[in-house]
Amino acid sequence: MKIIGLSDIHGRCSYIHKLSQCLADADLVVLAGDITHFQAISRARHVLEMVGRYASRVRAVSGNCDEPGVDDWLADQGKGLHARFEIIDGIAFAGLGGSVVTPFHTPNEYDEDTAKQYLQTAVSGLDPGAALVLVSHQPPADTRCDRIGSGKHVGSRALREFIEVYQPLVCFTGHIHEAAATDEIGVTKIINPGPLWRGGYAHVTIESGNAQVMIRRV
Repeated sequence: MKIIGLSDIHGRCSYIHKLSQCLADADLVVLAGDITHFQAISRARHVLEMVGRYASRVRAVSGNCDEPGVDDWLADQGKGLHARFEIIDGIAFAGLGGSVVTPFHTPNEYDEDTAKQYLQTAVSGLDPGAALVLVSHQPPADTRCDRIGSGKHVGSRALREFIEVYQPLVCFTGHIHEAAATDEIGVTKIINPGPLWRGGYAHVTIESGNAQVMIRRV
């Protein structure tokens, strides 16, 4: 299965057109939040329509810079993964939208206990032996993917604990623009491609239960 991951689009669609063939060739495209930049659902709809021009299947979660209603809208469109899972081509995809609290008082934040509740809800009823892929705007704590410019780690502790227990194959993430990187927690490959408006995207292949992850540039 070939998966393309885009994060932190922030309403800027120019790079989507440059990725047209890559999106068309993917089995699934996932958007790991900050689809808009403090804009209404109408802008999220526009971005999803742009991606959908090329991609046959798109799933997404909101980011902290999206309005809280974006996840409900995505669910209504059959494209949302926040606090739920969906089996696609034999793989369970689960999601965590928004982010834990930031210093910037963005519109879609919550505390670590709420993050834990969302994650538990996301996998409620899932077969424990199922192959799992996680799509989370917020990166897990203490990885190369959650470190801001000062060197401080600002990822979610609840998310890291979830990954340590459930060991998904891959965790697509974003949120920390300067932390474009890959890392691992146990067998889980973590990938933050950086914001799409800087040209980064995630290229992931899953075959026979093994995941290969790579950050590519437009």
